[in-house]
Amino acid sequence: MALKKATIQQQVAEAIAQANPADRPLVTIQAIAGPSVWLMSMLGLIGQAFLTYYFITVTEQAVVVHRAARLSNRPQEIAFAIPSAQAVGLVSQVNRNALWSNFRMQLPGREAPVRMNVHRTWRSEMDQLLGLLTGQPVA
Repeated sequence: MALKKATIQQQVAEAIAQANPADRPLVTIQAIAGPSVWLMSMLGLIGQAFLTYYFITVTEQAVVVHRAARLSNRPQEIAFAIPSAQAVGLVSQVNRNALWSNFRMQLPGREAPVRMNVHRTWRSEMDQLLGLLTGQPVA
């Protein structure tokens, strides 16, 4: 089970290299899609069923979203690959909080943007990712 951020980033980079050897990751974060993580934690195992774990990576060519395995915390299949030209405007409603920050991300095939919850250990990477996707630095 990968717990260290560097190990997780390496595993995601390897998964991207397998899918597209010509592409190189710029920044990777781990995000939990769904309602508030606090609320879902209070509901226990039932609440966990409403959450989906992802690795979101901005590469030189695209925004790649991998599903993350819950138990091993390793990247699984690519859920979405969005070309860089279409990535502008994917992100909205950024909320930075002490422990869990969140933003909305418009994923292909979804009517409404999906809430992405990001733990504070990934905050600096989240700021880089949001800066790349919005073209503006996030304070």
